[in-house]
Amino acid sequence: MREIVLDTETTGFKPEEGHRLIEIGCVELVNHVATGRNFHRYINPERDVPADAVAVHGLTGEFLADKPLFNDVVADFVEFIGDAPLVIHNAAFDMNFLNWELKIAGYPVMPKDRAVDTLMMARQKFPGAPATLDALCKRFGIDNSSRTYHGALLDAQLLAEVYLELLGGRQAGLALSAGPLGNGGTSIRIDRPYRAPRPHAPSEEELLAHAELLTKLKNPLWAAE
Repeated sequence: MREIVLDTETTGFKPEEGHRLIEIGCVELVNHVATGRNFHRYINPERDVPADAVAVHGLTGEFLADKPLFNDVVADFVEFIGDAPLVIHNAAFDMNFLNWELKIAGYPVMPKDRAVDTLMMARQKFPGAPATLDALCKRFGIDNSSRTYHGALLDAQLLAEVYLELLGGRQAGLALSAGPLGNGGTSIRIDRPYRAPRPHAPSEEELLAHAELLTKLKNPLWAAE
């Protein structure tokens, strides 16, 4: 089973207000295992990047000025994701931007149910608990110390680990210790008191009762011949 864990960065919150994609990061999973195949592109939005957006992801208009347009990367993007399900945190946001850009570029839009929303998964699994990517990394013990800014590829890589945890991936306590072969584990010794074996031979009374029972059986198999 092939899945694509995906994240984007944008100039703002709504494409309807003129905001654009500026970064796409994808991580390929096959049977819930990262294959090492990634897709990562910075995109020139052909507009300014507001200061509040730069404060989130650190991507300035100057940095993006020489990057390709979405039309220049869309074919590679569509080929990479294929028809695989897309694993996205807060999927409605990213899908809205992706479909907006795909439509402008003349490509078919993607159905909303193609996305697996890890935000919804986290809220269902941990009701009332913080469900941001940082909060989930902390909950599952995933190192996100390099995440000084939001970055599409880094966030997709972290989300891939979070997704596997939400599925029940690296569950603590399932590794069985085998004494010195376990990683720091200890074996458990259970002392049981000795009990002498009980006699199992039938008594004379039991043998007589059994013989009497056999005489009452009609057409026993051992007498078929």
